Amino acid sequence: MSQGAAVSLSYLEKRVLLTLGETGKATPEDVQKAGKFRELVEVMNAASWLQAKGLVSVKERMVRYYGLARKQWATKNLPERVLLKALNKLRGSPSLDELRSKSGLDEKDFTIALGWARKKGWLSIDKVAGETKVTLADKGRLALTGKEADEALLQDLGKSELPEEAIDPQVLRMLKGRQEIIREREAVRREISLTAEGEAILRKGVELKEEVAQLTPNLLSTGKWRKVEIRPYDVTAFAPSVYPGKHHPLARYIDRVRQIFLRMGFTEMTGDFVQPSFWVYDALFQPQDHPARDMLDTFYLEGAGRMKLPDDSLVARIAEVHQSGGDTGSTGWGYSWQRNEAERAVLRSHTTPLSVQYLYAHPNPPVKAFSVGRSFRRDALDATHLPEFYQVEGIIMEEAASLGMLIGTIKEFYRQMGAEGVRVRPGYFPYTEPSLEPEVLFGGEWMELGGAGIFRPEVTAPLGVKHPVLAWGLGLERLVMALEGIKDIRELYLSDIDWLRRHPLRP
Repeated sequence: MSQGAAVSLSYLEKRVLLTLGETGKATPEDVQKAGKFRELVEVMNAASWLQAKGLVSVKERMVRYYGLARKQWATKNLPERVLLKALNKLRGSPSLDELRSKSGLDEKDFTIALGWARKKGWLSIDKVAGETKVTLADKGRLALTGKEADEALLQDLGKSELPEEAIDPQVLRMLKGRQEIIREREAVRREISLTAEGEAILRKGVELKEEVAQLTPNLLSTGKWRKVEIRPYDVTAFAPSVYPGKHHPLARYIDRVRQIFLRMGFTEMTGDFVQPSFWVYDALFQPQDHPARDMLDTFYLEGAGRMKLPDDSLVARIAEVHQSGGDTGSTGWGYSWQRNEAERAVLRSHTTPLSVQYLYAHPNPPVKAFSVGRSFRRDALDATHLPEFYQVEGIIMEEAASLGMLIGTIKEFYRQMGAEGVRVRPGYFPYTEPSLEPEVLFGGEWMELGGAGIFRPEVTAPLGVKHPVLAWGLGLERLVMALEGIKDIRELYLSDIDWLRRHPLRP
């Protein structure tokens, strides 16, 4: 350290140095007491900076502290002490039964007391004429005049904890061999000592002045500024990073999606997670024997009973479409539609039920609506699948709605999300025709992120909708993964604190 090191020392650092110059190496607690610091944190902070400047060294070691498991042991006699007093009152060599009765100890404590009294040499046990007799030994008579080392230690521990180094090892082993007498605690002990450079600074002299961080009107008007130390600012000094509170990145992406659609003139749709199978599948012209409705793919709710369906006229129209196609020009699925299957309670496997319910409530154009909501499927947990996920849902209903308008809307959405390119390829879904699957370019790779299409008449006609309806359902998590460069979808939900802290406020 340079000769100007003392000038760069703070007021607290100087106080710690001066205290160590008087005490030599010491614990932070000893420095606090000797230097009359208000808080221990003042000593620790100053010592940390002094260590960084090479003026002190701070050594750490693990220390065991011992205290009483129960405070009563500080005043309560140990079982063998109770036994000893009872034996002394009986005089002579009483039998075990007589001693047990006189001591007032229960069977368990009497056995413990007898064992420890023999171990300490307080008594002897002998067979006399076929009967077990107990005799007070010389050590026992001596023990009656004062406390033994283990009893004295228990009394001390009743006042405060003691470090292992302050306790006789043999006595400590004895007490540790007993149950529920003492407790052990480990703690880090720090010891601060001056380095050769720190001693050199003290030899040159350290002037202790009150330190201030800024000049105040009072200091200037009274002239007190001449007697205080103005703390210099070191712009190269280490400062801990400060992280503000903020929403989870996934929540911010959800809000970003929401804002994009709201700016495009869409209305947000909301709805319950639990829906009757009628809205999740039947209203979307998905047959009741479709594999997606199997319990291996869908979460059905046990004990929820049957859910209420909408008015009977709508239910009848959808049943007819399933069975014969109704007046849509379709032949339907050609089976007998079952109402009880449609009443089953399910966790929605997609957010499209919100779209058909919204269309039923708003059958006349124009309609532009979207939702960003959670969906639930029995997917195996892996790097790209979760049983719970977010879906970006949307519909447009206009007299002249077309496939080109659908593609253009999807491309504009992904453009605003930061995609490098968007393309579509043909797809198949039971409730749209034509159907397509958008692919988005991120980092030079094409990713399939959902499905879209124009609702079939079998979906719209029973709802009373007479114009084309453009619809899409897009995955959100995979989109976020692409934007964030994440390879495992589970990382979005692990909430790694470092990732959350480093993440920018605006995704």
